[in-house]
Amino acid sequence: MNRFYFNKSNRAALFFAMTLLPSGIAYSQVKKDTVAKENKIEEVVVIGYGTQKKEAVTGSVASLSGSAIKEVPSANITEAIQGRLPGVDIGRTSTKPGAVQQIRIRGERSLTGSNDPLIVLDGIPFVGSLGDISPSDIKTLDVLKDASATAIYGSRGANGVIIITTNRGGKGQRPRFSYNAYTGFQTLFSKYPIMDGPKLAKLRADANLFTNGPDEVNGTDTDWQDQYYGVGLMMNHDVAVTGGTEKGGYNFGVAYFQQNGVVPLQKYKRLSIRGALDQEINSWLKVGFSTNSNFSVNDFNGVSGAPVLGYSPLVSPYLADGSPRLRTTFANVDQTALQTRSILEGLGDAYADRTNAFSSYNNLYGEIKIPGVEGLKYRLNVGLTYRNSNSGYYLGTGALNYQAATLSSASISNSLTTQWVLENLLTYDRSFGKHKISATALYSAEQTRFNSSSIAARDVPIDAFQYFNLGHAQGEITIDPNNQGYWRRGLMSFMGRAMYQYDNRYMLTATVRSDGASVLAKGHQWHTYPAVSIGWNVANESFLRDSKYINMLKLRAGFGQTSNQAIAPYTTFGSLSTTPYNFGGTNVIGNYVSSAPNASLGWEFSKTWNYGLDFSIFNKRITGTVEYYVTNTEKLLLSKGLPASSGLGSVTENVGASQNKGLEISLNAVVIDNPDGFSWEVGGNLSANRNKITALASGMDRNVNNLWFVGYNINALYDYQYIGLWQQGDPYLNILEPQVGAAPGMIKVLYTGEYNADGSPKRAINEADRQIINTNPDFIGGFNTRLAYKNIDLSIVGAFQKGGVLISSIYGSAGYLNRLTGRGNNVDVDYWTEENPDVRYPKPGGLLSGDNPKYASTLALFDASFVKIRTITLGYNFNKNVLENLGVSNLRLYVTVQNPFVFGSPYYRHSGMDPEPNSRGNENQAVNSYKANQLIIGTNNPSTRNYMMGLNLTF
Repeated sequence: MNRFYFNKSNRAALFFAMTLLPSGIAYSQVKKDTVAKENKIEEVVVIGYGTQKKEAVTGSVASLSGSAIKEVPSANITEAIQGRLPGVDIGRTSTKPGAVQQIRIRGERSLTGSNDPLIVLDGIPFVGSLGDISPSDIKTLDVLKDASATAIYGSRGANGVIIITTNRGGKGQRPRFSYNAYTGFQTLFSKYPIMDGPKLAKLRADANLFTNGPDEVNGTDTDWQDQYYGVGLMMNHDVAVTGGTEKGGYNFGVAYFQQNGVVPLQKYKRLSIRGALDQEINSWLKVGFSTNSNFSVNDFNGVSGAPVLGYSPLVSPYLADGSPRLRTTFANVDQTALQTRSILEGLGDAYADRTNAFSSYNNLYGEIKIPGVEGLKYRLNVGLTYRNSNSGYYLGTGALNYQAATLSSASISNSLTTQWVLENLLTYDRSFGKHKISATALYSAEQTRFNSSSIAARDVPIDAFQYFNLGHAQGEITIDPNNQGYWRRGLMSFMGRAMYQYDNRYMLTATVRSDGASVLAKGHQWHTYPAVSIGWNVANESFLRDSKYINMLKLRAGFGQTSNQAIAPYTTFGSLSTTPYNFGGTNVIGNYVSSAPNASLGWEFSKTWNYGLDFSIFNKRITGTVEYYVTNTEKLLLSKGLPASSGLGSVTENVGASQNKGLEISLNAVVIDNPDGFSWEVGGNLSANRNKITALASGMDRNVNNLWFVGYNINALYDYQYIGLWQQGDPYLNILEPQVGAAPGMIKVLYTGEYNADGSPKRAINEADRQIINTNPDFIGGFNTRLAYKNIDLSIVGAFQKGGVLISSIYGSAGYLNRLTGRGNNVDVDYWTEENPDVRYPKPGGLLSGDNPKYASTLALFDASFVKIRTITLGYNFNKNVLENLGVSNLRLYVTVQNPFVFGSPYYRHSGMDPEPNSRGNENQAVNSYKANQLIIGTNNPSTRNYMMGLNLTF
């Protein structure tokens, strides 16, 4: 036991002690010494079908506490964990209200299947949306990353596993009421950098291709973004009661969340009800359940600001009589119906777009201690899921259409997902002196069923009907076979896991799992795969056991195989499609084989080696982890081309391969630890993943249509490489660009061909000059810090990325916002003129490819580096002595700003915009140039900056 006394005047010595010495030592500024309190709390992590002390874990597991998640007030978990866990990449797919982001754990493996991780909620695989789980109800979140850790979940864990444990009551716990709430608003992070009226008028004159339309007047300067975007309000209320009895515990709560978007009419509402109960019936029987049900309403999710960005600022939003202008023509070419906030809000019953969803996730269990065998238990888990979604859309006659007589249209769609899971678990935990044994055996079965339907109609007689009774429609009613669906899939599994520990120094974990998947071909449905990992806790060896500085030093290594049933049900059977055709004078529907069956379709396999180092020093003041991994995925499911003589285009086969390897580092430190004064904690993580395709179908080294290239990452691009603009007097312009219209000011791309003896190029630029462009970053990471002085605390959470390619479609050819022709409005760029040649963007009205400057797609690519402050929170905790007199155990008020600052971003400096994506690659594009899994900056909802204030109350 260590005791120190510092005279109050000796502040230098005091600061030194607080900063550098172990936190288990207490410090005193009074003459009465304070005795150190030993830290007896041992950190426990959830590893799947059980828990384990962190110091005994041999696989790769990253954890985040519920309190850390609550540091970032958010609608869903993905926003709260962004940048907090090494190896976990959260990609923003949308900023729409209620949107859930893309999660990737240690890169992407599959080319055609899902790369999403498995979510496990309170022990049962979760088939819903993470948006259905209230962040306030989370106790811990654990991420299993390597095969030795995920093998226990079999094929479902091939892309990593996120285990979410919700709050539960404890035995003997007195009832505790908690209320957590926040409210706030969101504004645009920045407007899209679109030209104003004078700049568009000059561009149109410089391009000399289009003239003003009848409503366009030079000197008018309308900011259509001001007419469209607004301020979005949000609020969240969460009430819970937690407690326990002599033999049980309970937790029940209700939460309500609402968010209005910055885009007109968009609104998301969610009501959640949850409960958990654990009860010991007697000394050998325990039962319990947990339930999480919610109802959500998503309004006008399909509204897009993309058309607004192209509106001409030379048009006034009002007619001469002051009424809103509903329709106009730009550049005497483009006829459009205008969408402003006032127009959209004024449509009333003439416009409806709503999705109602109800979800219920229910887990029940019973646990029996087997008599006569100490440490042996049997447990039955039952999971029941019901998820229903109903969507409706209606657009009245002439609404949002240039033709006022356009018939009204309506549609409805419904989907239903049900799932049951049965898990039979036999566990044995026992210690014999220095030996500790833990064994788990599992038999499980599950089935998921999905069906959907959709119907569309035209000419609904009155707006009041909207989409509620399409039978009244007087026009065509359509039931498209491509919009109906049904599938059922099942999985049966056997698993065994043994964990052995000797003297808290040597650890061994071995797992064997066998899965049978209904979606694969008969004879190929079952596969058995192993995993093993070892650990050596060096700090517990005799030569380090008495170290004053090293608390834990553990070496880990593991190998395992996982698999992925990454295909849709019935793929092995092939598929039929329908097509309309004329049979004589009759219109009929015909069927044809669209994909071939494959009776040998099997699993994708991933083999992973993982090496780790965990350490804790200075009485756990500094903790960290370093990991290196290599994952090779084989037999990827790909479409293989067939000869034309077969009458079919392709067949799905196990023919591809990919690799992910990387390094992960995390570090946390308690810099200053003085609960009665100033304390300071910091943390950070860094991940570097190298992903590449190692094999494709039929021995090919590239599949250009799908942008797959052997030796390059899965999300690689294939395009010309921008190197500048052609200038006056360049000698090789006519050789490399011999087509009519080529001139100084057009985009210059890299030439990769041969040269003549005089140094001139031998040929013109052609397809052979296109480059394969790796898009993945060099590394990503996050950081956080918390400073506290007595009752006041300040926390900051940030993220960073180095390198990689950012795709911004507003600057490229896909979004039609950088055509530089003057046809519609244009992104605000500094373009080439004879007086202004040293710029990035080409001459207006130059050589075109379609509606864009030739090679304009190269203008969409930017350096993706950035450093962002995601969240800053300032809180005040009321004095507990005062609160106790009021019967309150905790009261905290806080204010938060999200997405406040960006540093070190070339794109931010160029555009003023948030450098993180806001769209999937195939959304809101005039030309579909990118894949859905490529995240880009597009014309989806813009990035926002959020301001909130809230409170946490417990009594």
